[in-house]
Amino acid sequence: MVCDLVLPCRDEAPALEGLLPEVPEGFRVIVADNGSRDATADVARRLGATVVLEDRPGYGAAVHAGLLMAKAELVAFMDGDGSFDPVELLPLVDDVRSGRADIAVGRRRPTKRGTWPWHARAGNALIVAWLRRRIGLPAHDIAPMRVCRRADLLALDVQDRRFGYPVEMLQKATQAGWRFTEHDVSYRPRAEGTKSKVSGSVRGTLRTARDFAKVLS
Repeated sequence: MVCDLVLPCRDEAPALEGLLPEVPEGFRVIVADNGSRDATADVARRLGATVVLEDRPGYGAAVHAGLLMAKAELVAFMDGDGSFDPVELLPLVDDVRSGRADIAVGRRRPTKRGTWPWHARAGNALIVAWLRRRIGLPAHDIAPMRVCRRADLLALDVQDRRFGYPVEMLQKATQAGWRFTEHDVSYRPRAEGTKSKVSGSVRGTLRTARDFAKVLS
């Protein structure tokens, strides 16, 4: 096993049907089921993933539950909605495993018009620009795909359990002097039959922006 891959999920059964067979060899998949009302957990188990149930709502809660379940030295994180290609995790894993970086992150490049709604892209750009100016964040996205060492991430002690989790994580990693590498990654339309909890509406984006703002320092 090269790396544990944590997929925070809520009602992503249709996406997992297509996504899990794409995961390259060497990854142990951990699906962190965050209160799904569909067959997310059943599909994940049938396709060979380990499932951890996290009833406390929130992206950060699911991510942290998956992190605690992980056992490998390296751990990767990616949305479970089918919008990313898990094969593109391989260069990120190589960066951390080789010692070139403490954390390797993805920078989204939409594959089709409309994949990344304007309100979600604008909110992301604003947060990232603030972090780059304020603390010198050496990245251009909020790490929708990322790989780091499990022990190092636990030591950061990220506290947010909602959508502010990646922002707090990036802040703490930058302030701790972590070395970053960044790779362009394909951002695909999410799987048919699923709905975004963040970028699917202006309201969802505003709610996420509120979570981001709570952790900014």
